[in-house]
Amino acid sequence: MPAIDARGLTKKYGDTTAVDDVTLAVAPGEFLGVLGPNGAGKTTLLEMIEGLRRPDAGSVTVLDEPVWPRNPALQTRIGVQLQASSFFERLTAREQIHTFASLYGVAASVADEWLARVGLTDKAGTRVEDLSGGQAQRLSIACALVHDPEVVFLDEPTAAIDPQARRNLWDLLSGINDSGRTVVLTTHYMDEAEALCDRVAVMDHGRVLQVGPPAELVAGTPDADRLEDVFLALTGREYRE
Repeated sequence: MPAIDARGLTKKYGDTTAVDDVTLAVAPGEFLGVLGPNGAGKTTLLEMIEGLRRPDAGSVTVLDEPVWPRNPALQTRIGVQLQASSFFERLTAREQIHTFASLYGVAASVADEWLARVGLTDKAGTRVEDLSGGQAQRLSIACALVHDPEVVFLDEPTAAIDPQARRNLWDLLSGINDSGRTVVLTTHYMDEAEALCDRVAVMDHGRVLQVGPPAELVAGTPDADRLEDVFLALTGREYRE
């Protein structure tokens, strides 16, 4: 049984089809990357799978539960890190994660352990508005994981941070599907998808063009040694973030 089973997902906004008949299955414990340039439909697809946005057509189950209408049975079983970090105003990093933990009935000591795990113990007393971009992203990820969800959704978690901070996050991201946790990550960074993901779904103009392990996608494209060449072969156009 797939951890995530999406079938025929479609979402339109007026004359624009943001997601166009996408079918995708994610195995338990898998780290799946959804790769594509800005505007490819990655965030809309993820929001439908998470149950945050109602599809115009198609269906989704997560952990064998329907996600729409909003399903309370899934709220403690999934973790969501949104593309734009949303925190309570004027709270410190420790107060933020303690608040998230309390919503799930999780002990404050566990929240403190997550602050340490993402390398923010020394920033525990810092207000979120004073954190760097990379620090805020690490806090956002910790808040999404504090209740130990079975499935985690990460929407471009390393966007808008500098290259060194992005690479520093990779060690954290590569470990979050430990103990069988399923992870779905959207990204427009080719190297990130290759470094982190078991499989990659290449997406453009609302459609999933191909799905497979990064090495297999590259191997199946003549003269390709990176996913940029896979994208070019599938779309006939150069990749643009």
